[in-house]
Amino acid sequence: MKPRRGPRQATPDYLRKAALFYLERYASSVANLRRLLMAKVARSATAHGTDPAAGAATVEALLAELVRGGLLDDARYAEGRAVALTRRGASIRAIRGRLASKGVAAAHIDRALAQVRDEMAEPDLAAALTFARRRRLGPYRSAANRVEHRERDLAALGRQGFPYEVARRVIEADDAAALEDEIAEL
Repeated sequence: MKPRRGPRQATPDYLRKAALFYLERYASSVANLRRLLMAKVARSATAHGTDPAAGAATVEALLAELVRGGLLDDARYAEGRAVALTRRGASIRAIRGRLASKGVAAAHIDRALAQVRDEMAEPDLAAALTFARRRRLGPYRSAANRVEHRERDLAALGRQGFPYEVARRVIEADDAAALEDEIAEL
């Protein structure tokens, strides 16, 4: 069996290639990419005895260069993720939490969520319907099981960060298509 190779030494060239490779595959915030690169610097310092402070300085210079070059933009990242997560059925509260966990500034998050609210009259209601459809909750459940699963369905929407009124409106809807049409008209 071949011995396992340890982490690579975090040279400026290696860190640049790692950052560009990551950005080719994923959208990222500045803080998220910093966290990823600093983990590489820490592993390199442990395995190769490199200076973590020098690695941190290299990471900061690289991040500044990527921001200047337009490859990293927290505002654009926040807007794209907010729209995508809303389409997938995430609540405004959940979107705010996910973006904050990626290190996006509150001002960028607020601006992205304002853009989502401008595009949709009731983004939480639309997202709750999407989530309910994916999970077959409320009006998407068979009529025989709706009453006995009402509390469970409300709890599932609540755990996803939807306000109680929105969750109740979705779960108690008699016809999901009518509620979807109502949202489309707004």
